[in-house]
Amino acid sequence: MERGRGDQTALIYDSPVTSVIRKFSYRTLRDLVARCAGGLIREGVRKGDRVVIYMPMIPETVIAMLACARIGAIHSVVFGGFAARELAARIRDAQPRMIISASCGIEITRVIPYKPLLDEAIQLAETGPLRCVIYQRHQLLASLVEGRDISWDQLMDNDQPASCVPCKATDPLYILYTSGTTGVPKGVVRDNGGHLVALKWSMPHIYGMKPGEIFWAASDVGWVVGHSYIVYAPLAYGCTTILYEGKSVGTPDPGAFWRVIAEHGVHVLFTAPTAFRAIKREDPDGMHIKKYDLSKFRMLFLAGERCDPDTLLWAEKRLNVPVVDHWWQTETGWAIGANTAGLGLLPIKPGSCTKPVPGYDVRILDDHGEELPPSQIGNIVIRLPLPPGCLTTLWNNERDFSITYLAEYPGYYLTGDAGFIDNDGYLWIMGRIDDIINTAGHRLSTGAMEEVLASHQDVAECAVTGVADEVKGEIPIGFVVLKTGVIRDPSGIEQELIRLVRERIGPIASFKIAIVVRRLPKTRSGKILRGTMKKIADGTEYRVPATIDDPTILDEIKESLATKGYPKTTR
Repeated sequence: MERGRGDQTALIYDSPVTSVIRKFSYRTLRDLVARCAGGLIREGVRKGDRVVIYMPMIPETVIAMLACARIGAIHSVVFGGFAARELAARIRDAQPRMIISASCGIEITRVIPYKPLLDEAIQLAETGPLRCVIYQRHQLLASLVEGRDISWDQLMDNDQPASCVPCKATDPLYILYTSGTTGVPKGVVRDNGGHLVALKWSMPHIYGMKPGEIFWAASDVGWVVGHSYIVYAPLAYGCTTILYEGKSVGTPDPGAFWRVIAEHGVHVLFTAPTAFRAIKREDPDGMHIKKYDLSKFRMLFLAGERCDPDTLLWAEKRLNVPVVDHWWQTETGWAIGANTAGLGLLPIKPGSCTKPVPGYDVRILDDHGEELPPSQIGNIVIRLPLPPGCLTTLWNNERDFSITYLAEYPGYYLTGDAGFIDNDGYLWIMGRIDDIINTAGHRLSTGAMEEVLASHQDVAECAVTGVADEVKGEIPIGFVVLKTGVIRDPSGIEQELIRLVRERIGPIASFKIAIVVRRLPKTRSGKILRGTMKKIADGTEYRVPATIDDPTILDEIKESLATKGYPKTTR
């Protein structure tokens, strides 16, 4: 505001599920944040205290996050509608002084009550916050617990807005929980100073943005993308950011994204490949794109999971703009590998995230810690020190921080992803280390097989996972979802896919099973649950992930596998 941006729009709230659009100037947003921060202080929240935010995609969520940052409180945002057990685990670990929530969330055509989940989680956690603040949405009002709960309006009802509280660069800004391999959530800790340096640098140099332009990260604030590129980076850099409460399809149709881009003049969109696969499945010819004026739109960035070349090329052709697949993690908070728009775009190689971003020294190591030559798949690591913005530790768990990320290869951070660097220095992410399967002694990438399956004209999206085999150790199974309108015999398509993999990768892949399914099991952020499908096929015990968008899909996967004789045995 001191540089003249007080009247510029800071935040656009676009909610097709409630038919509401609201705009907030930088001055208005600052004043609301200061009032909220004043309410936090009045309720006993101080610098260093934790505040759990369990909210839908509404402006009050952003206000609450920034209010915590304003007074040095540490926010921990939990995806709205998360299961009570998972929310309880986060409450138990963070020990918050306050929880800020809402009465409900809205998913296309249904209302999801949050308050019963919150009440159950507090009971399960066996630790109560000092105060719960509930934002009442008119779609569903929640009952308040006397003496513990207050309304959002009560929190904001004060004449003492809070000033900024000075913090060290190394003081924690937030805790963001990500699933751990042991089933216990890991609390990634982000600092204040390095975080802001990295994110502000990334806006012009990676995304090619200028202050005053419109940036849209079509994610959720419960995920790291929402933290970094809905809230902190655009606002720190002086852009207008969009908070979208909707989906890529179904709110109301596959033209939802194009409507938002056209209506608000979006310059750059950042979303997950899953969103585009859904659009491509529903509108393969891009007819909805033609309905809107996208003249201001100049670039699309994809991240969150590996983007298959077919989806990238489809988007590039239909939108006629550069499409950049870039790679990063909750732990890093910003891109590790990208085609940096502000430093001059390099030729795009579909399937590659291009090159490491300045600050990251990426290496490929074998299982013994030896560096591999170009084009050989291995463990992707980052030579220490990590650049600004990356996690500093795990909350209250320095030991697991070291074991998980630093102990395997001393002097390096282990990303947990597998891939290779080609002769041109381009980085290729082939999946999680667990997604590299060993078939009769050959290390094979399930990601490479997915590329082949996705190239078939009838396939909308796919996933390949390795399953146990008595002879070869592991063999791949492919799950495919067909495009809308495909009415051919699924068994015929399955045989075509098997032949296609054999032709392009070779018999060495031992790819003999393809299964057409209605949907793939995914997290709410769009990541495909390959590990869960593998456990079902292997007959091993598995937990239904708390982040799954529709648990009934797992039953369908189980039935589909049974038709192919899986699991062979129960382990």
